[in-house]
Amino acid sequence: MALQLGDTAPDFTADTTEGTINFHEWIGDSWCILFSHPKDFTPVCTTELGYMAKLKPEFDKRNVKILAVSVDPVSDHHVWVKDIQDTQGTLPNYPIVGDQDRKVSTLYGMIHPNALDSLTVRTVFVIGPDKKIKLTLTYPASTGRNFDEVLRVVDSLQLTAKHMVATPVNWQQGGECIIVPSLNDEAAKEKFPGGWRTEKPYLRYVPQPK
Repeated sequence: MALQLGDTAPDFTADTTEGTINFHEWIGDSWCILFSHPKDFTPVCTTELGYMAKLKPEFDKRNVKILAVSVDPVSDHHVWVKDIQDTQGTLPNYPIVGDQDRKVSTLYGMIHPNALDSLTVRTVFVIGPDKKIKLTLTYPASTGRNFDEVLRVVDSLQLTAKHMVATPVNWQQGGECIIVPSLNDEAAKEKFPGGWRTEKPYLRYVPQPK
């Protein structure tokens, strides 16, 4: 059965480019992005892992750890990262799982027989400090992901986990938020004493909480 939002992210132990990790222990009190790529030494994957390395300082600020995975052996990862540095100008600065036995890929449903029956599809899981799955994304092999969007989603998830707001379409950090419908006006006055802008009884905009 496919993993769904709110499920506990399966735990595992695996070899990576930074040594053996126990997944839940490795996450600790952090958030985590677990993402798979189809194959080492392929063009789109090379651009993706390079860009993720450039974004890592932003994820670090948000207490988010990054973990990549494919069915290639760790020995291949170690060679391939030199190509990433040559072409993308940066080395991956996060561990990459060597999942030759497909243990992790199977646990997370990353192998889709009707897409790539021998490789991992482009999957993203955002996992909270409570080890629950907060977001899932799946892309075909031909389409590189927008990791700026993943960063935006993390900002939204972390904000809405702390405050009784949701984020509207195309929300960006610092933009207006929406008061959740489960919070009536009386309760909202306590949460948002500065007031809000009402367009419909269920659509109340408020400045982003600090």
